Amino acid sequence: MKVIYDQIQGATDAFLIETDEKNAMIGIRNSRDAYEMNWVKAGKVWGEVKCAYDIHVAVQRENTNANTLKETYVFHNETDFDIYTMNTGVGVYVPLPDYYTEAGICLTKCCNTHIWCGKSSSYIMAVRMGGEAPHLGMVLRKGKLQGYSVERMEYTAGKEEELSNQRGDFILHPENLHLRPGESYILEWELFWFHNKEDFKSRLRSMKDYIFAEASAHVLFAGEEISFTASVDQGDGNHKVAVWLNGEETEYEQTGDHISLSRTPEKTGEYIYNICQGDKETSLSFLVMPPLWELAKKRCHFIAERQQCESEGYLKGAYLIYDNEEKQQYYGHLNDHNGGRERVGMGVLIAHYLQKCPDAELEKSLDCYLEYVLRQLFDEDTGEVFNDAPRCRDYIRLYNYPWISRFFLELFRLKKEKIFLDRFYKSVEFFYHEGGSHFYAIGMPMYESVQIFRKAGRMHQAEALLEFYEGHGNFILSCGKNYPAHEVDYEQSIVAPAAIYMCELYYLTKKEKFKKGAEEQLQVLDLFQGFQPDYHMNEVAIRHWDGYWFGKRRCLGDTYPHYWSALSGCAYALAQGVVDAEGYKQKAEKTLRAVLSLIREDGSASCAMVYPMSVNGKQAHFYDSWANDQDWGLYFALKYIAEAPGSECRV
Repeated sequence: MKVIYDQIQGATDAFLIETDEKNAMIGIRNSRDAYEMNWVKAGKVWGEVKCAYDIHVAVQRENTNANTLKETYVFHNETDFDIYTMNTGVGVYVPLPDYYTEAGICLTKCCNTHIWCGKSSSYIMAVRMGGEAPHLGMVLRKGKLQGYSVERMEYTAGKEEELSNQRGDFILHPENLHLRPGESYILEWELFWFHNKEDFKSRLRSMKDYIFAEASAHVLFAGEEISFTASVDQGDGNHKVAVWLNGEETEYEQTGDHISLSRTPEKTGEYIYNICQGDKETSLSFLVMPPLWELAKKRCHFIAERQQCESEGYLKGAYLIYDNEEKQQYYGHLNDHNGGRERVGMGVLIAHYLQKCPDAELEKSLDCYLEYVLRQLFDEDTGEVFNDAPRCRDYIRLYNYPWISRFFLELFRLKKEKIFLDRFYKSVEFFYHEGGSHFYAIGMPMYESVQIFRKAGRMHQAEALLEFYEGHGNFILSCGKNYPAHEVDYEQSIVAPAAIYMCELYYLTKKEKFKKGAEEQLQVLDLFQGFQPDYHMNEVAIRHWDGYWFGKRRCLGDTYPHYWSALSGCAYALAQGVVDAEGYKQKAEKTLRAVLSLIREDGSASCAMVYPMSVNGKQAHFYDSWANDQDWGLYFALKYIAEAPGSECRV
């Protein structure tokens, strides 16, 4: 084992590089890191080159006077023939330790990896999961990146539960190459340490030859304005900036070393801007959608008309998966394909939509669905929630309870019938009697339910609910960052509910301990969020297993976006009245809008967008063809965007 310690005189942090007997890099550490975190995943080699062509590759590494580690990859054609590369045929492995295990290890020795393959302006922002600096950054200095792939664990009998915990090894792909005999191509980047996300941003802004672009919003509604700025290099004036929109050059404004553009699109759809200056290039992508309530109307009618089971049998009235390729419904008793669980979100969405937009056809469909829920998914005597029809108990799952509870609460707001409060209370009571206070459930409407029960004059039950919720909150406070493992060992949708419940309990009690708890949880939650200038990724939390469990293609890999990313938006929306921090309003808006790209203008939908170019060698970067569980994202957008002061039902 060979260890190289490169100390830069006067530096506060230095790179501690570890190599094996073959001189392969197996360790990257910060010399002053108290946790001695290795930024190379155990058992992996950093910088290994994957190449499907007869290309010679030379790798060089050196420390710079700026205390960065420069890596240079030279791809040389030593043959007598031209070589054309395509797609994922060439790649460089950067196996960062982005995986989930017990929280204590995650917070100190694992990282959330935010990747932006933005042509010549590309980067990796790897932040330690606990938020404590130093963090590791990477910025491209020569060449262009077109995307990234992942290689990760595949299904092994008896170990399927581990699939969600390993994000995989990242492979960065340069642009497609054309190398004539004797020609070379250089891919070069620098690694550096940084303190926090703002420090990382400021470094990108200040780098010469790096085009740093950012926008106020990446998902917009019809009539709204696309607006962005970008830092460019004034240089000697020989390289004029050009901006292209969907392949056609367009105008912009420039002031010094910044350009800006503001434009109101004439129609909905995708808008991709490319910014070019000499051999430097980057892009921003935007999605313009119909008005929110119009989108909701289309989606609700699609569910009622195409996703509701009408045939006789125990599934009659159920809202089921819809296969957009086969143009038909699908049901399977496999947990995430069944007639319960996350699919209850379709009923919740319609019940919420009808409160502002009455529609006899939708209400008839909802009543039929309610009959199904009462018949197959809920026991009115005990409050028990079943995993699937017909009243199936072969899997006991606490996640299901808040969703059925929220369904009844929305029905009460719609129909004003007290029986729905009875059903809500019984389901919540059963949840907590089954151990719910030690479970980071998704979607328990703490604040809303207490307020509704008080307004309905049911003070005793309101106080009982508050007692349940405070007990739950006290457990979350006692855990702090030491999160208990759930269906995934550690993830954004464990931290987000903790942040949401801390905020809601502060609203309910005004107790300082919940305010402090909210501040702690929000800080950890923000580490899952990136700021890549792409509507799929901007302020969308890292998730990377949902396409496998809920999708038709059962493909693992980063899901940008995924609807549960909306939970971060809910937390940010609630945080505005709890913690003294700027920027949460815009972050909430961006996050809640981003998940709407899973809903299409005709009302069809996708449960996940698998973002990488390939996963385990198979082509990816696709929207899964199943409409499954994504309607929670639209529901939360309606609650936290559309119900802001002054909003209206525009349908």
